[in-house]
Amino acid sequence: FQHASARILRLMRRPANTENTLGRIRQWRASCPDLTIRSTFIVGFPGETEDEFAELLAFLDEAQLDRVGCFAYSPVEGATANRLPDHVPDEVRDERHARFMQAQENISAARLKRKIGKTITVLVDEVTNGSAIARSSADAPEIDGRVFIRKATKLTAGAFARVRITRSDAHDLWAENI
Repeated sequence: FQHASARILRLMRRPANTENTLGRIRQWRASCPDLTIRSTFIVGFPGETEDEFAELLAFLDEAQLDRVGCFAYSPVEGATANRLPDHVPDEVRDERHARFMQAQENISAARLKRKIGKTITVLVDEVTNGSAIARSSADAPEIDGRVFIRKATKLTAGAFARVRITRSDAHDLWAENI
């Protein structure tokens, strides 16, 4: 999605209709409540105002995306955005990045907490000393959170397993092998 402000999206040369996007997200979740939605955003794009950043945070809160990345804008050789006026000062850009990531961490923690008590299928990545590290269908390897499984003596790396989620934090899940 990259941003929520129509003006900033136009400057990025991206489609700019946040309300339609939120409507589509609502439809997707109605059709498939367990759907995992991920995206990456840019904060501190040249000309981004505090109000436009607040609009982005409001979008994030309403969209309740599962997995989100965020980059603070930085000039890239040859990019047209380098020539745009009103570059956001580094300290403001970095502060917005931190605020954005904190907001998403809160959303992620709440979304993962709803998985406690549920049974899911995971792909086992590693088994060590009777415990395993796995990932759910919502988790990209080496990017997203992990599922830590205790009492995993019968599991093997590369195998699928059914587990019951017992706890969570902002990024990871803990489970018991069933």
